[in-house]
Amino acid sequence: MSTEPEFTSLTPNETLTAESIREDLLKVYPKKTRRKREKQVLVNEKTPGEGGSLTLPQIGANVRTIPGIITQRGCTYAGCKGVILGPTRDIVNITHGPIGCGYYSWLTRRNQTYTPTDEHDNFMTYSFSTDMQDDNIIFGGEKKLKQAIQEAYDLFHPKAIAVFSTCPVGLIGDDVHQVAKEMKEKLGINIFAFSCEGYKGVSQSAGHHIANNQIFKHVIGEDNTPRGKFSINLLGEYNIGGDAFLIEDLLERCGIDLVATFSGNSTYDQFANAHMAQLNCVMCHRSINYVADMMEKKYGPPWIKVNFIGADATAKSLRKIAEFFDDDELTARIEKVIAEEYRPVFEAQKKYRARCEGKRAMLFVGGSRAHHYQELFSELGMETIAAGYEFAHRDDYEGRKVIPDIKIDADSRNIEELTVNADPDQYRQDEFKNARAKARAGYKFKEYDGLMADMKDRALVIDDINHWESDELIKRVKPDIFCAGIKEKYVVQKMGVPCKQLHSYDYGGPYAGFKGAINFYEEIDRMVNAKVWKMIDPPWKDKTPAAKPTITTTAASTTVPAPEASSN
Repeated sequence: MSTEPEFTSLTPNETLTAESIREDLLKVYPKKTRRKREKQVLVNEKTPGEGGSLTLPQIGANVRTIPGIITQRGCTYAGCKGVILGPTRDIVNITHGPIGCGYYSWLTRRNQTYTPTDEHDNFMTYSFSTDMQDDNIIFGGEKKLKQAIQEAYDLFHPKAIAVFSTCPVGLIGDDVHQVAKEMKEKLGINIFAFSCEGYKGVSQSAGHHIANNQIFKHVIGEDNTPRGKFSINLLGEYNIGGDAFLIEDLLERCGIDLVATFSGNSTYDQFANAHMAQLNCVMCHRSINYVADMMEKKYGPPWIKVNFIGADATAKSLRKIAEFFDDDELTARIEKVIAEEYRPVFEAQKKYRARCEGKRAMLFVGGSRAHHYQELFSELGMETIAAGYEFAHRDDYEGRKVIPDIKIDADSRNIEELTVNADPDQYRQDEFKNARAKARAGYKFKEYDGLMADMKDRALVIDDINHWESDELIKRVKPDIFCAGIKEKYVVQKMGVPCKQLHSYDYGGPYAGFKGAINFYEEIDRMVNAKVWKMIDPPWKDKTPAAKPTITTTAASTTVPAPEASSN
């Protein structure tokens, strides 16, 4: 993108630039804190290189939040249980820890699912926890965990049970893996555990990695049933607000066999059979690229980056899948579906773009959403002037080309790195000859250019934005919409700016695919053009307090101050 974003100041006669805003955000910090934060608050200066490549500024990412700063981030447990395994309907997910952790991670992301018949299991409506008490912390909780696993088995007879460690479990040393092994032998079903204590990584990203590792070790590869020739997995789609339902419908109409989604609307059997797919399609790069890489090394299916958020991005992704399979009939079918879906999209764009064009957005959300949703705002003619992630790594910002340069620090070493080799019995060497030939011909496998390459020159890129920085950005620039999470939503709206919650969609959605794009256009138009935002006096607005009223008492003819207003 060649044009620069426009930072319009709320203060008359003040010229704002990305550099001046960055300096305003950083200048309040103590020297040591500033040295760290200035690596994470960047102006997106893109320098053209040889062969059309871009040189991007190096960002500080996947580093610990500075103590005392109010962050948007979640914990390792939330990333493991809440994000990755939460949307899977027929695995009993037991939180080993105090009840608050299990309750917090229970359906807060609005992951949806449906069962083909009433006979199929759906445990997502239950919150399973060992509910550890003080005596369990003192004397150990392994006995209670065994009882919980036994009780869950007796009640539901699931295909699998997963156990998730919370902070106290790691501190007292309960061996959840040994308990899982013993109960697996006793009950005869697959039982596995996750050492995903909340403090284990710098953010929820560590939990994603831990979840990917255990699913790969304990589930993927169990079912070798062959799949169709146009079979794919969709990785990093969590069916928030029903997104996966729309994508599933699109793929079915195109004639594409969806083996497994990781992990929206997913099942244990789909995970077990996932390695038999011909292609892996990665949506959220950060949360799931580990599984894509490991599956390719062990079984052979290559992976590509896709994006089903935005009408144009959806069409590009479907065409990229068609190009991989290189089948005339499949390609024609995909083009027919795209043509059918685009008619109402064009009508909606015509209606809503006229009302939204030129308005400015800021996006600070986790995973790839701060990248993907810029597509939808662009289709409305809106400009993204600042964006960033909660838990990204450098490759999510700068692209996968920087992975060899990323240094492994002490926090990253907390997370097990699996050594994966080609399976001597199940690696399908001959099946992927065409994929290797395509790669030699220039087809882009396992490639992701990152957020910064697609953002405008000199836009602001901020990793792990905090409460102070959010307030200052809004105060100085006042965007037309701010996209974040539930912790930020109401603070932002009290400042006179609509906040779109992109973690669980504010009970809206779905927003994926073509129909989802139309839903998004309608909702953003409603939000940015609502008159209510002009009626809110933000906290920084200069107000002269009115003189304090007095009350005259007739009995004593004295004047006393009025009582303080009740806080109720």
